[in-house]
Amino acid sequence: MPIETISYRKTGYFSKLICDYLDQDPEVEEFYNRFPSESNFEAQIAEKQGFSSNSRKRLVQQLQKQYEGVSVSEATSKNIKSLSDANTFTITTGHQLNLFTGPLYFLYKIFSVINITERLNANHPDKYFVPVFWMASEDHDFDEINYFNFKGKKIQWKRESGGAVGEMDTEGLDRVFTQFTKETGTDEFGLRLKELFSEAYTTKRTLAEATRYLGNELFREHGLVIVDGNDQELKKAFIPYAELELTEQRGYQKVTGTSNKLKEKGYQEQVSPREINLFYLSEGSRERIIERDGLYHVNNTNISLTRDEVLGELTSHPERFSPNALLRPLYQEVILPNLCYVGGGGELAYWLQLREYFESVDIAFPILSLRNSALLISEKQLQKLQKLNDSIPELFLPTLELENTHTHRLSEINIDFTQQRTFLKEQFASLYEVAKQTDASFLGAVAAQEKKQLNGLDNLEKRLLKAQRRRLKDELERLTDLQEELFPGGHLQERQKNFSEFYLQAGPKLMEVLKKELDPFVNKLSVIRL
Repeated sequence: MPIETISYRKTGYFSKLICDYLDQDPEVEEFYNRFPSESNFEAQIAEKQGFSSNSRKRLVQQLQKQYEGVSVSEATSKNIKSLSDANTFTITTGHQLNLFTGPLYFLYKIFSVINITERLNANHPDKYFVPVFWMASEDHDFDEINYFNFKGKKIQWKRESGGAVGEMDTEGLDRVFTQFTKETGTDEFGLRLKELFSEAYTTKRTLAEATRYLGNELFREHGLVIVDGNDQELKKAFIPYAELELTEQRGYQKVTGTSNKLKEKGYQEQVSPREINLFYLSEGSRERIIERDGLYHVNNTNISLTRDEVLGELTSHPERFSPNALLRPLYQEVILPNLCYVGGGGELAYWLQLREYFESVDIAFPILSLRNSALLISEKQLQKLQKLNDSIPELFLPTLELENTHTHRLSEINIDFTQQRTFLKEQFASLYEVAKQTDASFLGAVAAQEKKQLNGLDNLEKRLLKAQRRRLKDELERLTDLQEELFPGGHLQERQKNFSEFYLQAGPKLMEVLKKELDPFVNKLSVIRL
């Protein structure tokens, strides 16, 4: 069991929309289909039961092609083949092709999916459930994926970029390998990290191939199936929906309406829809398609197509049409027999903009599950915290608030003037009555004097607190240093650190502990001793 679980709302790191969703607030109810509880999967299975056999056949055929030349485990091979069966369904997550997995939560996403499928397989023996990882191979924002953080350093791949990142060759990653391995050491765990990086990024041809290899190696015993959506045959199934996007701007109409409803309820729009939510892919280029004056222009190029020409191009070359962040979920659900999508807070926020759009094209809207989130803490760090007499939840506070909380706890004098403020306000209440009875013009003078006195108390309290903090300077530094270790730069650990830093300490135990401790149905942040 985790040392502790903490409500996502109490961490201060999750949006109101996601917290309200997890609390099943009625305000959010219209934006999702079914809540991610175990009992709701039965109805979701029934809704997805009609997924066509032809779609399954195409999916299995293309997955087998994508895995050609890859050493797959027996579990993964079995899972790919099982997708042709009408009683097999997927649980899916996805991520960018970040260098060496990028942030730590890459592991949390995939273990969330794996653990959901295992639970469902145990509870529904007449059905079969497969964990799927969707590679965001068509993304083109290279600067978001070309680095990872390791021991406080940025390990970065520097090169020219353009087009879909999955198609980029791995040129220059041998230099990144040299930079990384200077820090890993020569013990068993360090050598394994070197082997993983070298095999993935210096022997594989493209970034998509490298990512598939790495994901396959890290999760091979769990039967993870990795899908590359940048596939001509798979995109043939998406032609009717891309056509609606081009001719009716269906996505813009439906998502804009839902986004307006969310904003009326006080929630922020996560992604703004484009009039056409498709990119045009060509070698080294992925650019928006824009309709203007009856023509379809590919942004930043000389390509302009008439309506008939763009539809002909879509039919002949569907691989050239790439969905953006808002359309990609629909593409995924068209080609997979999927029941549930597992994503981070930002991802679920834009999925919550999509339900009405899915309904308009008659595609089942999946269950949305927030991926597991965790804080990994070592025994040494726990001992430091215990010596300081602070709690784990307090470490989630902003640094100044943490310092003040600690100072108040240890201060030998009472530096909370709440009682004095209450007394002062009571005294001034009497003075207001006197002023009313004497001359109402004195009310302003009384109010000014009250404000002056209360400000004086505030300033005195701040000065006393500051003096006490100076007395506790060394202890507070130890506390904030510990907070910085666990929350680098004031961010969640999982968003800043790479798995390799923890693998170097724990080796395969890291994967075993995460698999065991991350419960996808708890819906709280887990604090895990590593």
